Amino acid sequence: MPAQHSPSCDVTVIGLGPMGRALAGALLSAGLRTTVWNRTHGRDRELVERGATGARTPEEAVAASPVTVVCVVNYDAADSVLRQAAVTDALKNRAVVNLTADTPARARDTADWAARNGIRYVDGAIMTPTATIGGPDAVFLHSGPADLHRELRPVLDALGGTHHHLGEDIGRAAAYDIALLDVFWTAMSGYAHALAVARAEGISARELAPFAQGIGAILPGIFAETAEDVDSGGYSGEGNPITSAVSSMAHIVAASEAHGIDASVLRAAEGQARRAIGLGHGTDGFIRVTELLGRTSEAR
Repeated sequence: MPAQHSPSCDVTVIGLGPMGRALAGALLSAGLRTTVWNRTHGRDRELVERGATGARTPEEAVAASPVTVVCVVNYDAADSVLRQAAVTDALKNRAVVNLTADTPARARDTADWAARNGIRYVDGAIMTPTATIGGPDAVFLHSGPADLHRELRPVLDALGGTHHHLGEDIGRAAAYDIALLDVFWTAMSGYAHALAVARAEGISARELAPFAQGIGAILPGIFAETAEDVDSGGYSGEGNPITSAVSSMAHIVAASEAHGIDASVLRAAEGQARRAIGLGHGTDGFIRVTELLGRTSEAR
């Protein structure tokens, strides 16, 4: 029997890059009547073959549904579509779920624009790869009006995974996103550097990877413990004082530069640690640098 649709089950997706196509595909699989639009023509072909409606213009796309999901490269791209006069007019009294990644300030600016134009707005972030969308492992973060988030749950749930409403401050999802991607890209940068050092010492990436996974496995406990230190201001260095951390960092820098490998990222981390020591925090743990980042020693 064909799926029965109601207005609440109609949704538009703006942006058909890899993630946008995954979102639209999940909505179609869940039986929602889905309209799609992308600036570059042709990306909707497979989705249309699956039953989506391909809109000719963005204003036609947003007018087709009470809910529009936006997923483009950044807020400049989102603004270039949503803030066209015809699109803005068509969105009045409709809901926008913006899953585009950008800064908290841009999310708040977009919410202000939406409020001025009678558009109901929820901001969000996708924390897992495209392959997870529609399945149980997808993770979505949202912020904005709680009542609107509840109203939109049938659409959000169709995207699979878990959906976390982080509060009414519209910039909160973007703030989480920025912080978590900071962890990811800093870690990936460190891993790339580690692979370069290992290769210089005759160790292949495949040989190192299992041991690198072991390092990764100890991080969740360290994250939880140091989060308590930061929130409480304790910064215990009983198990590993920052002076010990500086010593190991210096060894890595020396080994890297001996092979002509750029160690500027780790030199920056070492410099932060040495600054903390210079300010009298040598017996604290490394996470003490959280309080020092972005401040001058004079301000302390």
